Amino acid sequence: MTSPESRLRAANRSQVLDLLGRSAPVSRAELAQRIGLSRSTVSSIVQELLSSGQIVETTGAAPARGGGRPPTLLTISGSPGTLIGVDIGHRHVRVAVADLAAKPLVEHEIRLDVDNSAVETIDRAAALVRECMAEAGIDPRTDRVLGVGMGIPGPVDPHSGIVVSPILGNWMDLAPGEELARRIGLPVQIENDANLGALAEVEYGAARDVDDVIYVKASSGIGAGLVLAGKLYRGITGIAGEIGHVRFEDNGPICRCGNRGCLEKAFGGSRLVELLQPAYDETLSVERLLELAQEGDIRVNRILDDAGRAVGRVLADLCNHLNPALIVVGDTMRHSESFLLGIKDSIDRFTQPDTAAALDVVPSELGDKAGVMGALVIAGSVASAGSGTI
Repeated sequence: MTSPESRLRAANRSQVLDLLGRSAPVSRAELAQRIGLSRSTVSSIVQELLSSGQIVETTGAAPARGGGRPPTLLTISGSPGTLIGVDIGHRHVRVAVADLAAKPLVEHEIRLDVDNSAVETIDRAAALVRECMAEAGIDPRTDRVLGVGMGIPGPVDPHSGIVVSPILGNWMDLAPGEELARRIGLPVQIENDANLGALAEVEYGAARDVDDVIYVKASSGIGAGLVLAGKLYRGITGIAGEIGHVRFEDNGPICRCGNRGCLEKAFGGSRLVELLQPAYDETLSVERLLELAQEGDIRVNRILDDAGRAVGRVLADLCNHLNPALIVVGDTMRHSESFLLGIKDSIDRFTQPDTAAALDVVPSELGDKAGVMGALVIAGSVASAGSGTI
């Protein structure tokens, strides 16, 4: 078993590598200042990394005034490395290969009924990862792939990585991260898609610099990701945030989760399409409902307002418990002003006055890219936790 001192040393080394990988060349003094370590600790780690060839010294520009020697700067040796994000939704697989600042170099998406077959989905995801890596010129045998993150549209046990809920029936008892890792030959960090949306919005989107956030993923289904005190909150078995499966109607229909009368079954996008379809000659979809709403269709906007109020009623109870600063509404429903206003009205009506006064409800800034950006966030966390290439 490694000692606490060894683990601390490895963590400090990872911080140094991570910063150098994400930055222009920097001096030892700047490195110590930005990471918050002593100069002696940084100097020791730098010497170790120089000896191993993981970093190199370069010469900076000479001082503009007063002459003197140009500073010695440090940078990663060779390619600084890449991150891979895999976003699996109910109807798509999206893969991005990105630099260490999570800027995508290559990104592709395929349409697929993910719920139908877990094995086929993971096979297709692995093929898309290889395709994107090849297009980006990344050879995993020689190039630094520092982390792979993957999201799926269902709860995952945070300890085992196994799908733990019948919400994603054909994936039950599978460890998707391990399955993808076996196919691509790289370790994979797995997470629920709503959790990834929350992480992405906190890191790059509407919730930047906010420590207490509820991210609502609302489309055909309804779910939430929770960031509390700056950290993702999963719960003991990874079920935290499954607001779509809160009981909303005591005698409602049976839901895919096995319970009766769930919020998602009453007001998820698929149910809204079912309710409105008899009134329209064309075939409706969630996306078409939102187009009609933006065109001013009164019937659609009325239903979307009702749905927002129902989701807001469940969120109000959650807000009374958690007292967050922000609710970010993502996925397709972020486009509906009626849905957002419905949530706000319920929040104002059913939360404590102080809770409501401190809380904003805003649409996602990242939109349908939140999942893959969140996957890159956890891929980057793998890189930071390790000690180099994984």
